[in-house]
Amino acid sequence: MLKKKIKQLLIGTNNKGKLKEIRDLLPANIKTFSASKFDLKSPRETGKTFKENSLIKSRYFSNKTNLICLADDSGLEIDILNKRPGIFSARWAGKKLNFGKAIEKVYKEIDRKDKNWRNKKIKARFICAISISFLNKKIACVVGKVEGQISKKPKGKNGFGYDPIFIPKKKIKTFGEMKQSQKYKLDHRSDAFKKIKKFL
Repeated sequence: MLKKKIKQLLIGTNNKGKLKEIRDLLPANIKTFSASKFDLKSPRETGKTFKENSLIKSRYFSNKTNLICLADDSGLEIDILNKRPGIFSARWAGKKLNFGKAIEKVYKEIDRKDKNWRNKKIKARFICAISISFLNKKIACVVGKVEGQISKKPKGKNGFGYDPIFIPKKKIKTFGEMKQSQKYKLDHRSDAFKKIKKFL
């Protein structure tokens, strides 16, 4: 753990939706930089878990910029699909991160498993691993999650990624239908941030 409070932080992502959400969750006194400011492409994610991929990113971006870096690796696990897309959640959206395409793939894959799935509860969860690294040194790495189910069709234009098809437990709206302020209280990223706050 760092002796001094972190004053500057690179956010290791090129995903604009994720960048905005992380900035909204960080303490206001921390000055943040985005990977795109340094014109850095994301590294290859060769890890087998969300934690491993998060650390690959935070170490890579920190080494490239000499700044302390916070990176997240997150995704959607769907039980009927043997927890896929999981760590491949962004990759299902292709190089251009077309999540409309990724959502179509989710429905296609669930249909293959069970044509009658819309009459059932399809359990799923969002997972988020957040790590903070300085060069090759890990400062922290935590995991947050939110349980829920897959909606029968995409709903809502808010959020990003798979938000329009995920209904958190005990709620009737998808993340895509919720106001940001409501989503931030419930989601996997804010759960992880609660655990990492003491390091910031």
